[in-house]
Amino acid sequence: MNKRNLHQKTVSISWIPLSTSVAFIFKKPLLFGWSLFLVLATIALTWLGFQLTTGFVDNLTKPFFTTAPATESIWGWIKYGGWQSSKWLFLLVSRILAFYLAFLTAYSLSAPLYAFLSTAAEKLYSGGAFEFDDGFSVKGILRDLLEGIKIGLFGIIVTMIALVIGFIPVIGQISVFLLYTYYSALMFVDYPSSRRRWTLGQKLSWIRQHGNQSFRLGIVPAAVSMIPILNVFLMALVFPLFTVHSTLNFYTIEKSRQRVPASGNPRPTH
Repeated sequence: MNKRNLHQKTVSISWIPLSTSVAFIFKKPLLFGWSLFLVLATIALTWLGFQLTTGFVDNLTKPFFTTAPATESIWGWIKYGGWQSSKWLFLLVSRILAFYLAFLTAYSLSAPLYAFLSTAAEKLYSGGAFEFDDGFSVKGILRDLLEGIKIGLFGIIVTMIALVIGFIPVIGQISVFLLYTYYSALMFVDYPSSRRRWTLGQKLSWIRQHGNQSFRLGIVPAAVSMIPILNVFLMALVFPLFTVHSTLNFYTIEKSRQRVPASGNPRPTH
């Protein structure tokens, strides 16, 4: 067995199931209490942003969608059918887009709080092996905010791409789901990797190198985000959980990589 296969086997064996992460949170009062606070904060921020965004968009498009084309002729009925189709399609796309913009804003503003949760989870899990950084400071908070904003801006680019390719039948919808899956994984990996001073390029490299693990980290949040109406509340509920879940798996994978270097697959340089 070569080194690369040994590395892959080690990472596979070291994977922490979601059920283990859930049990870990409930066993640690600090993680449970902080997660509950973040659920409420994320719901409030996302809902506020969603209402403001949809209200603004609806006011801009109100003249077009409140005046239906006349149906006095065959051509009029054709225009009416197109108007109805575009109205419902616009409502669907605008709501999905508004949710992601609102959630990304909430994500950016609450980044220091989630970074604290991630750090606490890694510290409690690793015990004496925890690698300390510069601790809780104004500089650290500003750094976490900056990283959150960078990931949020990157998410806006992803959302715009998804908006364009989403109109392609079947292939477009599958591509959008995959985009959101890997972007969700990036949001969670951002916390433990930022503590290690990784750049955005290094984080994206980690996602590419660990495509299977990243897919497993991002698929549930991506699916939840596409549920109408309930997505705001469900996403807020799963985000602290997957912050801890991703942190534990990121830590485990990185420790495995340190023990068994992957040939031709170097670790990101710090």
